[in-house]
Amino acid sequence: MNNYLFQLKEGLLISLKAIRANKARSVLTTLGIVIGVTSVVLMSTAIAGINKSFQSGVSSLGSDNIYIDKWSWFGGDLPWWKMRNRKPIKMDDYKEFKRLAKLPSAIAPSTFKTLNVKHGENVVDGVLVLGSTSEYINTTNLNFANGRFFTEIESKGARNVAVIGSNVAKKLFPRGNGLNKTVSLKGIKYKVIGVLEEQGSWLMQNFNPDNQVFIPIESMFKHFSSRRRGITINVRAPNSSMVDAITEEAITIMRRIRGLKYNEPNDFSINKQDALLKNIDQTIGIIKIGGFFITGLSLFVGAIGIMNIMFVSVKERTKEIGIRKAIGATRKTILGQFLAEASLICMIGGLIGLVLAIIGSMIISQYDFPVSVQPGSVVLAIGISLITGIISGLAPAYTAAKMDPVDALRYE
Repeated sequence: MNNYLFQLKEGLLISLKAIRANKARSVLTTLGIVIGVTSVVLMSTAIAGINKSFQSGVSSLGSDNIYIDKWSWFGGDLPWWKMRNRKPIKMDDYKEFKRLAKLPSAIAPSTFKTLNVKHGENVVDGVLVLGSTSEYINTTNLNFANGRFFTEIESKGARNVAVIGSNVAKKLFPRGNGLNKTVSLKGIKYKVIGVLEEQGSWLMQNFNPDNQVFIPIESMFKHFSSRRRGITINVRAPNSSMVDAITEEAITIMRRIRGLKYNEPNDFSINKQDALLKNIDQTIGIIKIGGFFITGLSLFVGAIGIMNIMFVSVKERTKEIGIRKAIGATRKTILGQFLAEASLICMIGGLIGLVLAIIGSMIISQYDFPVSVQPGSVVLAIGISLITGIISGLAPAYTAAKMDPVDALRYE
């Protein structure tokens, strides 16, 4: 055991000496590994951040919800022009649905319009302004940093009150939270009665509550949107196990409200968040495949470069190999020495790539792109470097190990 450790130590020292003796070559050799490891770590952190952001955004809306709408979120089995010809869902439909439904824990209508929001000289363009009733807050998992949601009286009375998302608040009120201040929507003043906590979701920015404004639905109809445009009915189940039962009840009630015969297809859609999450997972899966293909190609090129350089190194040090074998070094010792050298080169490249990836992640995060450096990324970088070093160094190391000492000593 002691002899093995001594040989391992000796092999590592010789490898370090060889790397130091050829600094420029070693740096160029590691470049492919640096690029590959930087790519794979940045890719994995970006994917983790994107996934976390999606999950955060979806969970803020409530994971036990279904949404009854004229449109299907992802097209469904119908072409878009057939869905366009469906009758919109009206407030009367919502009221009747609420009267008949027995299973939901909360039901609320919603409609939206994209508007510019102003306060003094500060303007936020393209904000999704969502109109709903006081019950809407019960269909979500939104929390308040300050203030409250509007009441039933404020909702039915079409009061000019608003709840704003955290990003809207930061842009309109950089020196305060905006509570009890006024914002302007198309010249109409709204009193801010609530500011939401930050949700932190990056993708689908318009549908992120951080970037939204919430007003009473009657005020929306009064100032910005026609009642004929239609609404979405948000329905929340008491728990996730009841989502299917809620869905069945919703289909039955909506068919009754819409006056559909038994042989007529539904002229409405039931949208669920699991469909959204499935679509997100598919998108992230495609990103992963593309990213890891590019990363794998970079690592492959880097491994080929290291293999070629190691073959050159073996050729240059043939006499050294002969001397070591002549004084008792075994094939196993020589094999271990060159494998250690290839692994060290890759490990150095991997560590440099890891540092660059962490720095890159810190820079990217300054632009509100979701990156999440995970401990697994560090293990991944080191593991990839080590495996690449072993694979790329195996053939050159075997070539060195099988050399005849007499022929090696005579090599010029």
